[in-house]
Amino acid sequence: MAKRYGGKFSPQDDASSPNHPPRGQFDVARVEPAGARANLLFLPAVALVFLSLNDGAVGLTIGLIAAGLLTAAAFLLREGLRAESAYNARRTARRPAFPRKIFSSLLTGLGVGLAAYRTEYLDAAAASEASLIAPILFGLMAGVLHSVSFGIDPMTDKGMEGIDTFQQDRVARVVEDAETHLSEMTDAIKRAGDRRIEARVERFQDTARDLFRTVEEDPRDLAGARKYLTVYLKGARDATVKFADVYARTRDAQALEDYSSLLDDLEQNFAARTRKLLLDDRSDLTVEIDVLRERLQREGVRLD
Repeated sequence: MAKRYGGKFSPQDDASSPNHPPRGQFDVARVEPAGARANLLFLPAVALVFLSLNDGAVGLTIGLIAAGLLTAAAFLLREGLRAESAYNARRTARRPAFPRKIFSSLLTGLGVGLAAYRTEYLDAAAASEASLIAPILFGLMAGVLHSVSFGIDPMTDKGMEGIDTFQQDRVARVVEDAETHLSEMTDAIKRAGDRRIEARVERFQDTARDLFRTVEEDPRDLAGARKYLTVYLKGARDATVKFADVYARTRDAQALEDYSSLLDDLEQNFAARTRKLLLDDRSDLTVEIDVLRERLQREGVRLD
């Protein structure tokens, strides 16, 4: 009986062994959410400090307090924008525990109002003659415009229906520790002084974060991924620290090759684990659909 020949060079073999091309360096690159608009809000506080230097003790004190409020508002805004970006990047996420952007708007209003009161105080003949109407109006307008420009924090959880919050908290703690390992890898590899290997580490970290997101979206996958998020990442961090120290001193090409090979193996294993978890999730869905179909058929419900 005739038999079709097949091998690794046969065209039909491509479908059975899909080739996963290496991901590019900028595949998951994102724009820094706290960009120029947020950073510009540090400038009014600096200007206010210099303008208050020759205004006497009271004027200087009011100016410094207002500048401190504006600086705190700018810092809160930066962190709020980053938290919002992380919230939007995930399919399942909890609302921020602390509404940074809302408090940033409040502090901005207070800072602007206090700065306006400083001007009223300096222009008045006596402290009792300083009007509060203009500072209050300026503060309200500044707070409202700040909220309109940057928005408010997410106020509801996203995609949390049917997810065990206790398990979600466990996953959050494990992922936080894993992110710490990745940060330590980043700090260590900088000592090697090789931009190419730094980019290679970043690519592995992107693959590892794909696994993080998969586990976060379905906390039941934590059992199958815990070893990757703890043991393997800790080992990768230790190997990175050792490699960076050795390579910074010796520029050993063999050490570079061995470390690059380790990153290749780790990336392939993390990617394979992510695909397996996704496949298991799809299998669970198929089982649930089949069980529901059988139950409906037993009860005489037509599925046509």
